[in-house]
Amino acid sequence: MDLGAFSISLAVRDLETSRSFYEKLGFAAVAGVASERWLIMKNGTAVIGLFQGMLEKNTLTFNPGWDADAQPLDTFTDVRDIQTALMDRGIELSQKVEESTAGPAYLVLTDPDGNPVLIDQHR
Repeated sequence: MDLGAFSISLAVRDLETSRSFYEKLGFAAVAGVASERWLIMKNGTAVIGLFQGMLEKNTLTFNPGWDADAQPLDTFTDVRDIQTALMDRGIELSQKVEESTAGPAYLVLTDPDGNPVLIDQHR
């Protein structure tokens, strides 16, 4: 099952402090709106999202329908199909997608160590 582009979404206390830190590591902001307290930063193929006041915990994030540069893919596995496959495998979801919908949607599950996993489809 193809989950889409991967990134880590970080719950940060201060967006500008975190931005400055990651810029020193070679990351550059490639998307986001600082005034809305979120940025997507990239260094080579590594992608991190900085989210101030939006997430309870750092979160593993997958984006069906996007490549690593957040560009749309022609074909991809819809989040609803991913949900069905996960449930068929006995994975419990803490937030589900309404099956009768189409387009953007997300689901959330938690790994065995308590880490949230977000599968977030934007198209």
